[in-house]
Amino acid sequence: MSISRICIALSLFVSFSLLISFSAAQTRGFSTKIYHRDSPASPFYDPALTLTERIRRSAARSIARANRYRLDASTDSPKATITGDGGEYLMNISLGTPAFPIVAIADTGSDLIWTQCAPCSSCYTQKLPLFNPKKSRTFRELPCDSTACPSDSSSGCTDDNKCGYTVGYGDGSSTNGVISTETITLESTSATPVKLPKYIFGCGFDNQGTFSPEGSGIIGLGGGSESLVSQLGDQINGKFSYCLVPLGSGDGTSTINFGKAAAVSGRGVVKTPLVKKSPDTFYYLTLNGFTVGEDKVLLSGGSSGNAADAEEGNIIIDSGTTLVILPSEFYSQLESAVSKKTSGTPAQDSSGTFSLCYTADNSFKPPTITANWAGGDVELKPFNTFVKISDEVVCFAFAASDNLAIFGNLAQMNFLVGYDKVGGTVSFQPADCTQA
Repeated sequence: MSISRICIALSLFVSFSLLISFSAAQTRGFSTKIYHRDSPASPFYDPALTLTERIRRSAARSIARANRYRLDASTDSPKATITGDGGEYLMNISLGTPAFPIVAIADTGSDLIWTQCAPCSSCYTQKLPLFNPKKSRTFRELPCDSTACPSDSSSGCTDDNKCGYTVGYGDGSSTNGVISTETITLESTSATPVKLPKYIFGCGFDNQGTFSPEGSGIIGLGGGSESLVSQLGDQINGKFSYCLVPLGSGDGTSTINFGKAAAVSGRGVVKTPLVKKSPDTFYYLTLNGFTVGEDKVLLSGGSSGNAADAEEGNIIIDSGTTLVILPSEFYSQLESAVSKKTSGTPAQDSSGTFSLCYTADNSFKPPTITANWAGGDVELKPFNTFVKISDEVVCFAFAASDNLAIFGNLAQMNFLVGYDKVGGTVSFQPADCTQA
């Protein structure tokens, strides 16, 4: 057989193998790993910091992120401004052909997938090599008249008629570049990586702000049209789930699942409706309140305990925020109820981040706290509601902000949390996420 025929045969075999791999992923679903930015598996990891120091820093980022979550009323397009580098979980993916690895923040509070690209006219310092689209056989820039060019692309056409984008964040950070298509490869917990051809992403040539040099960009997992979840679309039937391990457990690696692998079923599942609101980036839920011991504290401020008292879509669920963030008035009522039901010696948080703290000794006994969702109740464990900020002090892991209520990742740990965009629900199921 001639060399040319051998090459053609190999090319057809590889293409057929990739097709089978992608088809199998669609049929069975697939899973990949995400890891906390402060875990040993992360390039952000600083071994000089203790676990409590990492938790304190994570909480501080959480407050900053929450305070910058606000709707952008200055444009016609539905956007949200958030902290550019505020996400807490990272994902390894690859771009291009041949595959080029990047480390990016996996964020349910963002939509666009983007990374810094070479040559970069003005970029923040990045320790990892930049993605060079000229070295990829599958990279394509989208022209302005492409149907895949988002209609709300805020920077419009570039001088050479390419589909430009600009994303601004609440701390002044920004990314600017060209909307493009590329083959995205996701690592899989099975043997074969999942290749996603012609996926939309932002190739950033001008990126400024507070982005960490250890990261390479953002993987948007939000509800908007450009997010990874939305682009996967029918291939995963709108479903994804994750199981976040508690802080300090193992190497901090968690699992995120897509399609049939994302099923949440069986004993203990609680489903609550997803509420459609603007901006569609966020996953809005309806929280009726919390039960502390036997006492109900209603988010509506009413007294009937009826779910109709609560405004629909009054809180978002977000993997990139650490704490539970609540409206100030409601938070005060909840803190008072928790304080009355908690046994222990009161203590102070010297940083001022937490307002309800106790000495971390044998006298400390927190109450059972249950999240009362529209559709059912989810009982939280003590590690979901209190966090040790030093060897001597433990604090209530909730905080006040009047910008946007957020159900953060601490409260989600050791739950299999499933998102079903087609069915319009989010599910919670107690789990040992170290075994997921």
